Amino acid sequence: MTVAFAITGTAVYLLQVGTMDARIDDSLKRSAQEFEVLAARHSVRATNAEPLTAEALLYAAMQQTLPAKHEGMLSIVDGKIRWTAPEVVNTRLEEDPEFVSWVLNQASDEYIMLQSMSTTTSTYRVLNVPINFTQSASNSHLIFAYNYSAEKHALNRGFLMYTVVGFTVLLAAGAAGWLLVGRFLRPVALLRDTAQQISESDLSQRIEVVGRDDLAELTITVNAMLDRVENAVVSQRQLLDDVGHELRTPVTIVQGHLELMDRNDPEDVDQARDIALSELDRMSFLINDLVTLATSNSVGFVQPVPTHTGTLLDELLDRAYPLGERIWRIGHRVEIITNLDPQRITQAMLQLCSNAVKFTAVGSTITMGTNLVSISDEDQVLRLWVRDEGVGIAPEDQEKIFERFGRGRNSKRTEGSGLGLNIVSAIAEAHHGHVGVDSQIGAGSTFVIEIPIYLESAEDEPDTDY
Repeated sequence: MTVAFAITGTAVYLLQVGTMDARIDDSLKRSAQEFEVLAARHSVRATNAEPLTAEALLYAAMQQTLPAKHEGMLSIVDGKIRWTAPEVVNTRLEEDPEFVSWVLNQASDEYIMLQSMSTTTSTYRVLNVPINFTQSASNSHLIFAYNYSAEKHALNRGFLMYTVVGFTVLLAAGAAGWLLVGRFLRPVALLRDTAQQISESDLSQRIEVVGRDDLAELTITVNAMLDRVENAVVSQRQLLDDVGHELRTPVTIVQGHLELMDRNDPEDVDQARDIALSELDRMSFLINDLVTLATSNSVGFVQPVPTHTGTLLDELLDRAYPLGERIWRIGHRVEIITNLDPQRITQAMLQLCSNAVKFTAVGSTITMGTNLVSISDEDQVLRLWVRDEGVGIAPEDQEKIFERFGRGRNSKRTEGSGLGLNIVSAIAEAHHGHVGVDSQIGAGSTFVIEIPIYLESAEDEPDTDY
């Protein structure tokens, strides 16, 4: 506000000074024009019996001219002051000796001149009008002068008032700001205090939401961030606990067999070696799955490219055959080209196929397919699904199986790392989609990955139930 007042005041002051200068010059020029009109009128009236003289013309001009405020006038005849302004005129030029001396000695006798001059008393803006008659040799002048210092003093007095008012406004604004900003920034102080109280062992602190302004929105955003941080820390702790538990089992098994192994019995050595390698393989699978999950939130985890879903489905069928002796088939399929990461989608679908193999009997049917579903006039989702005829999943377990190390009641701890479906969920979320399951005990399960898409081309078959 101070800078704004200073810039505005300076600009307006300079503009007013320029306007004042133009007004003074215009007034002096108008006085010269009026004198020329007066001189012409008197010249017409002059006769041989009563010729027009400079003294008479000056007298008439002095009587018929009323100077403006801070303006004065003088008549000079033969190097002496002949007439002065009426007493009602406040600017008395004849009372400034330096000005009178300058007029008598330096005023031009030939040209009308508009110029500035300064004395110890004041600064003047002067118009000198010489009067020359061929029949007269007298040296006569009509002098109009503005007291420029007085005019500028009046202008400065106005801007002094502007400065006083501006300073008062600044003080009032400062006082109001001192009171209001403290109140407005109270949520920031609460944010600071809460941040100081938050520690790794206690992430439950939240900031009180005060008001409904932008700072309140900031408070809500920070509280949401703290919620995410708390969830991340809790998830990390849970992951560490689960990983420690999952790794402790194979380590205990290997250690126990090695301690009880009879080194002199080759058959016992081979059996302990096979068990150790099996448990180490399971640990390797677990570590690889953990690495995949660790990178699922990083940029570049998925790299979408234009992919033909029909070709992708055929390749998935070819890769699923070695997973188990099942009847593999494709149900409904949709032929479109859309942006997705074919490698990650293949990884997720094969994981679903692997799970289907675990919980189905030899010779049962496992079906894969795709559907294109419109959820609004502009939004569509691609559904990739795997249906089996296995044992099914209990309703209370259907959400838990997608968590880290989440297992249903029908699963066995030795079958996989317990992270497979969690990886499927991470791949779906990386594509801005999600994964779900529809299952009934004894009737089988259908796992569905839904991905929002932007079509480049499509040759879709009518949607059917799956």
